[in-house]
Amino acid sequence: MSRARAPAALLTGAAGQLGRALQATAPKTWRVIACDAAALDLTRPEAVEEVVRRERPALIVNAGAYTAVDAAERETERAEAVNSAGAAHVAEAAKLAGARLIHVSTDYVFDGAQARPYGPADRPRPLGVYGRTKLAGEREVTRISGGSALIVRTSWLYSAYGRNFVLTMLRLMRERDTIGVVADQVGSPTWARGLAETIWMAADAPGLKGVHHWADAGVASWFDFAVAIQEEALALKLLPRAVPIRPLRTDEYPTDARRPAYSVLERSAALAGLGVPVRHWREQLRTMLREVTPA
Repeated sequence: MSRARAPAALLTGAAGQLGRALQATAPKTWRVIACDAAALDLTRPEAVEEVVRRERPALIVNAGAYTAVDAAERETERAEAVNSAGAAHVAEAAKLAGARLIHVSTDYVFDGAQARPYGPADRPRPLGVYGRTKLAGEREVTRISGGSALIVRTSWLYSAYGRNFVLTMLRLMRERDTIGVVADQVGSPTWARGLAETIWMAADAPGLKGVHHWADAGVASWFDFAVAIQEEALALKLLPRAVPIRPLRTDEYPTDARRPAYSVLERSAALAGLGVPVRHWREQLRTMLREVTPA
């Protein structure tokens, strides 16, 4: 099927790391209409409705979000406008157009207090504004869609583009003689490309709905992740030298937002059964770093 004749998939947040990965992995069975924040302001319901009415998509993937976790504590209204109200605007437009909706959410809807991986049915208890507004967005999507939308939570997302932990660590490892990284927060690093491939597979499973989790296999602390980034980057000659990495406690690295100490997600069997290979985060990191241009 040519893309010209394929059904339309409207993508929000197209300039973000997941948005770019979704465009890069889009199958020919979908004609992607990619909208960044300039082309589609999620905070304006009339703008969302206008774009959806004009493009008449069969599918909407809402990857647009306010993701600056610490800044959200200061810019609460903005975070709410994008993550909560914006999600509602997309869901309303999807409902009016009869489009299927896939909405992307986060592990930060949990407080990290339990000692086992979080399943979709576990009770959310967000610690900060970012998690709270994303949870509010989930609930709006569920309410407006009548439960027919698919909500995909993921964790510790990174890619070769945008702002993320991997690229920040590479920059700091080039600029500094030593760095300190929090060692008592644990999660599952997830490559945006793998999540994007999963979302496209889910798009072809129309009966899939409700809340589901997707993350790469394995767990790590931010410190573990940083050590792996340096080891893999040195092997690929992305760094000129190794620098000492010091493990820190959360209280030694204060931030505006509280983060869950444990936010490992239990991958939904329904998503894992779609056929996308489940790979360990370290393998995914190694593959992603091959896309990074040496400094």
